[in-house]
Amino acid sequence: MSQSDSQAISVWWLYLIRTRQNTLYAGITTDVEKRFAEHTQGKKGAKYLRAKGPLTLVYYVCIGSRSLASKAEYRLKRLRKSQKEQIVTISPDRHQLLSLLALIEDKG
Repeated sequence: MSQSDSQAISVWWLYLIRTRQNTLYAGITTDVEKRFAEHTQGKKGAKYLRAKGPLTLVYYVCIGSRSLASKAEYRLKRLRKSQKEQIVTISPDRHQLLSLLALIEDKG
C-alpha cells in the first residue's frame, strides 16, 4: 500500500485531554492511543501540555475525514469550558457531537 493509499483511507478522531490544572485540550489524530502517548511522553506532544501532567484522556470519537475533524476541532476549541465539560459528561457519539457543533443538521 502506498503512502497516498493509506492517507486516502485514514479515519480521523477528535479527542479531549484533561490536565492536572483541570483544563481541557482538544486535538485530532488518526491514532488516539499513539497520540496520547506522545502527549504523555512530551517529545512529540503539544507544547501546551508539557509539564501539565498527569494527563487523562477523557473523551474521543471517530469523526471520519480530516477536513471534518479539523472543523469539529476548531468549533470545539471555541466552546466555553462548561460546554466542553458537558461533552465529556454526556460523551456524545459522532452524530450527536457534529449536531452540537452545528456541523450537521439534527434530523430528529
